[in-house]
Amino acid sequence: MRLPGSARILGAYVVALALLASPVPARAGTGDPPPDIVVQDGMTQPVFSFADAIEERVWVETPLDTDSDGRRDRVVVDISRPRETETRGMRVPVILEHSPYRKDTWDDVPYPSVLVDDLPQNASGRSSAARAGEPGIFRAKANLPGQLDDYYVPRGYAVMSGTGIGTGDSDGCPTTGDQAETLSTKAIIDWLNGRARAFDATGAPVRAGWTTGAVGMTGASYNGTLPNMVATTGVKGLKTIIPVAAISSWYEYYRANGLVVAPGTYQGEDADILTMFTAGQARAEGPCADEIARIVEEQDRVTGDYNEFWRDRDYLPEARQVRASVMVVHGLNDWNVKTGQFADWWEQLARFGVPRKLWLHQGGHGGPGSAASVTLPDGRSWTYRQTENRWLDHWLWGVDNDIMAEPRAVVQREDQAYTTYPDWPDRAARDVSVELSATGPTAPGKLLTHGPRGRAEQSFVDSGRTIAPADLVAGPETVNPNRLAYTSPALREDVRISGRPELRVRLSIDNRTAANLTGYLVDYGPAGSTDAPFVVTRGWLDPQNRTSESHSRPVRQGQMYDYRWTLEPKDYVFPAGHRLGVVIFSSDQEYTLLPLPGTRLTVAPKFSALTIPVVGGRAALGF
Repeated sequence: MRLPGSARILGAYVVALALLASPVPARAGTGDPPPDIVVQDGMTQPVFSFADAIEERVWVETPLDTDSDGRRDRVVVDISRPRETETRGMRVPVILEHSPYRKDTWDDVPYPSVLVDDLPQNASGRSSAARAGEPGIFRAKANLPGQLDDYYVPRGYAVMSGTGIGTGDSDGCPTTGDQAETLSTKAIIDWLNGRARAFDATGAPVRAGWTTGAVGMTGASYNGTLPNMVATTGVKGLKTIIPVAAISSWYEYYRANGLVVAPGTYQGEDADILTMFTAGQARAEGPCADEIARIVEEQDRVTGDYNEFWRDRDYLPEARQVRASVMVVHGLNDWNVKTGQFADWWEQLARFGVPRKLWLHQGGHGGPGSAASVTLPDGRSWTYRQTENRWLDHWLWGVDNDIMAEPRAVVQREDQAYTTYPDWPDRAARDVSVELSATGPTAPGKLLTHGPRGRAEQSFVDSGRTIAPADLVAGPETVNPNRLAYTSPALREDVRISGRPELRVRLSIDNRTAANLTGYLVDYGPAGSTDAPFVVTRGWLDPQNRTSESHSRPVRQGQMYDYRWTLEPKDYVFPAGHRLGVVIFSSDQEYTLLPLPGTRLTVAPKFSALTIPVVGGRAALGF
């Protein structure tokens, strides 16, 4: 990853070890925790006085100068640690949550309109190719005092609450997800391990002689993304991370297969909007204005292509450098940080043999709640908070609690009960092709696994500006000129999918040279049911990016092309008696940019299909 133009590394970022106190190496993995802590049932117990805890603020020096003022930026860190670290020389591990949301955010950032009149799909013939609330990332409040230190300081940890570079009381400019932000956060771990400097409010050097140097990072959303980022540096001392609802690729957060796609409920947000929000108005319009202008240009809202800007904010290729263990936590119904973020990260971690655990819940953006409980195959039950506690104890204190011998994946089912699986996606999942079929231009569409298929072509017209997705999904048996719907026969048994569905659609754009493409996988109740359909997952594609998300290619008006695009990964059970549904339309009022209505598209169902990862394969699908 490269640094932004304004982020300069000042001098050789090496500090003589003679000037710094090197902490004692962590004891993780010894199975012999120090006598100061108390372990019961494989968990540290609250035996240290939180009321007597030491709290302090330090300014950690980074190797960067993101605001080009000729001085190294310093980031603020607030610390809470057991008094015994001062009175008895006890050394403790650290739980770090770093955040760009601590204070002075710009809550009134002007959003760009998503009603765009000069997109290529607005031009007929053969020519060439609202604001909805605050930015989408979850706002974490300061955690000193707060939940992390309340819970973990009494159990023998130091808890650190950091403030992101260019935000709050830290120096510099925010750069939203790139290497500058990564290195500025990494500097905190370097300081804890004697490789960087920090200062108090008077400017006096501060050493971290109270720590073992073992660090675990956690947080939700942006605060959970930063652990992913730092882990890809392979920094020594970072033993584990618990990213909750975290991003692994910012391109997939703000784009989808070449389309500009917003996080759910935050239409119009993009990387520049989030940067302005975290910087605060004074910084955004002052010393950081040039950095923000660079982001506006390089993020490319015109083509939506994956470029160097997004490569600098993509952590998936760097997963090979992760040396920390990872406990991934995500909501299966998170449409802000979508499920592809955890699934792609999980796949890469598996590829490189990273020790890992997964906790999926049925909620949206955020964590599962500390009281969420799972029963293991051996009959023991653990809450989410206890699981988190045991994970950190194992990796930071070296407690031998068998957590790594337990099933790797915890998944909350649709009835809210948690269950465990050896891994995710389910090892028994097999891709099954379900074909689209229609017997006439306006006939109800069908999903088939065998038998003759209709050869009719079907058309629809984009009207995403005026029609919400819920209306496009409703009534699959009725004719709707603005979408096409295809449903399966009623399922004879429950059908579970685990993994990433894919759509393959042959279609033409009839009267323009570009369009948005949207596909939904829907759970429809039994025929005649009055229950509202449930959107299981979604996916989007720019037809100009049909062969590569990095390069747009013109589309010839009226020509049929084969388009493939994946939907967001899912673990979901379709109940017996329900029907699977595929809904295809153009602009998505809740996610995509919205061109002028009127684009006409024609689909050839006979050459189109849905591929779904069915646990048990084709035999389990049952139709």
